[in-house]
Amino acid sequence: MAVPDSLAQRVFLLAYNPDKGRVSVGTSLGAMLRAAALADLYLNGHLIDERGHAAIGVRHPCRDPVLEALLEEIAGSKPRRWHFWVNSRQRVAVRAVRQQLSDGGWVRLQPHRVLGLFPTTKVTIRDPRVRKELLGRVNAALKKPIGRVHPADATLVAIVATAGLKLVLDRKTRRAYKRRIQQLTELSGPIGPALDKAIQDAALGGEAG
Repeated sequence: MAVPDSLAQRVFLLAYNPDKGRVSVGTSLGAMLRAAALADLYLNGHLIDERGHAAIGVRHPCRDPVLEALLEEIAGSKPRRWHFWVNSRQRVAVRAVRQQLSDGGWVRLQPHRVLGLFPTTKVTIRDPRVRKELLGRVNAALKKPIGRVHPADATLVAIVATAGLKLVLDRKTRRAYKRRIQQLTELSGPIGPALDKAIQDAALGGEAG
């Protein structure tokens, strides 16, 4: 079963609640999508870690416009810690990734009004098997030998576990696989800790810098 190439698109689909027909309220979707985009750039060598800061690594064009835009942000800025970039432009990330999924035929977008008043966009996954495939990859990463886990799948687990996405990994599962989740998070490099810090900042109402 084919799935979207980018981690951000995969995270979006996992965060989608098929029973409610939307992403659940309270989900740290924007933070997860920014962390996923950073992870893609890090895993592909576009970004490297320099003393806790995101820095440009191998500079060549990204075929993904969301990743290219983030890379341009980082290239045009002074050195910033990873969690700063997770905290930045989250609403833009949600809209951009959602549109990517629509353009790629993964989801259908429909204008909608909550209570007949407030405009929003309803998202429908065109093929539910895609989300099931992603759930399968998460579960496999928790159980197969650590050396056989693809870095992208390891990072996917790190992101949904760090964000406490109960729709994918409930509390019982996170407790049962605590050690494995730690190992997978380590494989994600700076991404897991950066997402954790960004979510903490948001909960405290603080600003990252």
